[in-house]
Amino acid sequence: MNNRFLDFRSDTVTRPTAGMLDAMMNAKVGDDVFGEDETVHTLETKLASTFNMEVGLFCPSGTMTNQIAIKCFTQPMDEVICDQTAHVYRYEIGGIAFHSGASVRLLHGERGILTPELIEPEINEDNIHYPNSSLVVLENTVNKGGGSCYTLSQIAPIHHLCNIKGLKLHLDGARIFNALTATGDKASEYGKYFDGISVCLSKGLGAPVGSVLLGSKQMIHKARKIRKAFGGGMRQAGFLAAAGIYALDNHVERLKDDHAHAQALANALTTAKYVKSVMPVETNIVIFEVEKGSADKIVSQLKEKGLHCNTTSASTIRLVTHLDLSPEMIDQAIEIILHLY
Repeated sequence: MNNRFLDFRSDTVTRPTAGMLDAMMNAKVGDDVFGEDETVHTLETKLASTFNMEVGLFCPSGTMTNQIAIKCFTQPMDEVICDQTAHVYRYEIGGIAFHSGASVRLLHGERGILTPELIEPEINEDNIHYPNSSLVVLENTVNKGGGSCYTLSQIAPIHHLCNIKGLKLHLDGARIFNALTATGDKASEYGKYFDGISVCLSKGLGAPVGSVLLGSKQMIHKARKIRKAFGGGMRQAGFLAAAGIYALDNHVERLKDDHAHAQALANALTTAKYVKSVMPVETNIVIFEVEKGSADKIVSQLKEKGLHCNTTSASTIRLVTHLDLSPEMIDQAIEIILHLY
């Protein structure tokens, strides 16, 4: 934690806790490329069991797990369907085109949430002029949707549509445990709906590095080769995997605190004169629109007062709560928000 700022830029800024560092230092490790790191294997098996998927693959980042999954599920000249706010489209450096040679069909869901009614008309018919629609990607929670999240009751009909149309369904589960905390759904139910799931450990769960890609044995066998080609074959990766195991055992239940903190910030922002509107808060992300002028100016002014956050557009600002922000820090942030002007 930067000693100068209350850091709300992202839940990726957390530092390992003392217990997590201890788990990392005592991890049993081996060469994971040779399949000999038992801590990595434990993490992969733990998450596969949690989400009722066959196997998992530990990778350095969520961007890598997403891009590996997309390459597994598409061929060049295929098309990926996702929301226009999706991380796989906006924040993965054109990786879909670069790695997979696929095009993207962008939809406009409510706060990034897709429905079968939005997806079905955009599935291409078999026509020599059109790319082959082969994959739908959902994001849970939706970053640019202010942490909006899917329930299983929303996912099930999308899965049904993909099944009858012959499309694969992948989940960018960057903050999937935040979604589960908010909805009360069971992680074990996810396996019946998705062909691939990316679970990030370095956001709300507080691990320093890593995401796990979940899928079938056949899919992960292919994914492991793609990971190697991407340069993601780590060696004694168990030191990092141990942090992920510790996070899963100790940091899931406390996510509800981050959600409560985000709601408290949103409540304060609704009373601030410089705020035009605040997106509904479901999880740990707060996005608000400034009343007038530049969002950059507000961010600079907040930073001068000791609160660090980011813009998401010329007129919107994002704050993200996480485990390095105590209740006392939230109170300090609220004071800054209320007395900025």
